[in-house]
Amino acid sequence: MKQALLVFIGGGFGSVARYYTSRWLNNLETAIPYGTMFSNVLGSLLIGFILGYLSKTSNMSQTQSLLLATGFCGGFTTFSTFAYENHLLIKNGDYFSFLPYTLLSLVLGFSAVFVGLYLSKLF
Repeated sequence: MKQALLVFIGGGFGSVARYYTSRWLNNLETAIPYGTMFSNVLGSLLIGFILGYLSKTSNMSQTQSLLLATGFCGGFTTFSTFAYENHLLIKNGDYFSFLPYTLLSLVLGFSAVFVGLYLSKLF
C-alpha cells in the first residue's frame, strides 16, 4: 500500500507540473505543442538519470525510485497526449507541424534518456 501511495503522490506532482508546463509553453499561434514535447523530453532525461543513478549506487532507495521515476516521471510525461496531438495535426492536414513534432519528440526523448544515463555516471 505504501508503494502505491508513493506512486500516487509522485504522479500527482508530475501531472500538475506537466499541466503548468503545457499552459506555459503551448501556444495557440503555432500548431506544435511545445509543452508536451518539453515535458516528454525532460521526463526522459530525468528517468534516465534516476534509474541510471539507482542502478549504480545504494544512495537512492527503491522507495525514492517509485516516487520519482514511476510516479513523478510517469505523471510528467504523456504518451497519450503526444499521440492525440499527432492525431489532431494529421486530421487538420498540418503535416508540416506533424513531421517535426513527431520526429523531434522521438529523437530528443530517446537521446534524453541516454544523456540522463550518462549524467548519472558522473555523480
